[in-house]
Amino acid sequence: AGGVQAPAALLDGYIGYLGETRDVVFAEIPAAGIAPASPDDAVLKAYYDAHLAEFTRPETREISYIWLTPEMLRDGIAIDEAQLRATYDERKAEYIQPERRKIAKLVFPTEAEAEAGMAKIAAGKASLADLAKERGLSAADIDLGDVSQDEIGGAAGEAVFARTRPGVIGPYETDLGPALFDFQAVTPSETTTFEEARGDIAAELAMEKARRMIGDMTTDLEDRLASGATLEDMVKETKMQAGKISMAADTRDGIAAYDAFREAAAKATTEDFPELAVLEDGGVFALRLDGVTAAAPIPFDQLRDKVEASWRKAEVVKAKQAKAEVAGAAAAAGQTLATQGLDEKTAPDLQRGGFVEGAPQGLAQTAFATAAGKSATLTEGEKVFVLLVRAVKPADLADPELVQLRKTFDTRLGQLIGADLAAFYARAAQAEA
Repeated sequence: AGGVQAPAALLDGYIGYLGETRDVVFAEIPAAGIAPASPDDAVLKAYYDAHLAEFTRPETREISYIWLTPEMLRDGIAIDEAQLRATYDERKAEYIQPERRKIAKLVFPTEAEAEAGMAKIAAGKASLADLAKERGLSAADIDLGDVSQDEIGGAAGEAVFARTRPGVIGPYETDLGPALFDFQAVTPSETTTFEEARGDIAAELAMEKARRMIGDMTTDLEDRLASGATLEDMVKETKMQAGKISMAADTRDGIAAYDAFREAAAKATTEDFPELAVLEDGGVFALRLDGVTAAAPIPFDQLRDKVEASWRKAEVVKAKQAKAEVAGAAAAAGQTLATQGLDEKTAPDLQRGGFVEGAPQGLAQTAFATAAGKSATLTEGEKVFVLLVRAVKPADLADPELVQLRKTFDTRLGQLIGADLAAFYARAAQAEA
């Protein structure tokens, strides 16, 4: 069960399959010069009938609902001025940002080494990044970003913020040892006054209070629905508001923007009684399924312009595909795509499942299904591409990456085979007993 030796031929075949590459050229077929003739109604009606699913109104669930959200209550809530002031004072750190400076910091084991490093910098023989590199550190390793004087602390903080011009200073003692500091840039202080922040604070506190108010109402609302109150009764007797919506699978407007509502609407049946449920923002709702409108084709007369637009797109794609077939045949015969007026691009050593910038997503899959010297057409949406496989290159089994991959598969496959053999043996022994 600890593993067995996997068949070498199986491993070599699989690694060869994974490591095979292709040299590919490709180009997109432009729409320039393609202009389908104006179709008559007979052509469009035939297209409409052949693509009826595209012109069918989806099934919809007709929903009546009531809801109450914090935003509905917010405008009627007044916040005490003292509370606004107190909240501003509590969050002063958010509204008053001290001056900050972009700093890099390099700590040294001893004061002498720090001073020697500073001497090199002062003599123009090195930068702080150079000194960091000598110690195996990158510029990112010593970058502190934008920091305040308090975040630096001590004499180092005072010295850095006393400078008016960028440069390296130090050494200064820190919690980690003597350090040099590279002052690079200043981020000025920012202050948002109480008057500037007042509106946002008031809106936030009002929303918080509205959520609490809805929470306090929840038990009463649930009891009313449980006692048999209809949605219409709830609108008359409470602050909840009514609405109706036709819900399709992709409806996201209004209350359907809430996940909780969409999930409840999808599960509802006409026999269900409305129940109170919670929305993501702290609001509540209840709904009733009034009925289901089955999917049905939209009459051709109502969609003629849409049908024609869809037909034109399809005709352009067909024309592009025809051009791609011609260009591919010419390319396979030795004529380059560029000499055919196409914007030829290359993808040398394309790997199975590889990605090429500016290429269609299906390029690799199509290329690996195409023989050397052969062309293929690839359509993605309204875009059409022609490609030619110039060469198929077998995997180099001596490549270090493939050697390591083979070792990994060898170990894993051996373990799987060993586990299978152990299971077969156990079942055989059990059956024999």
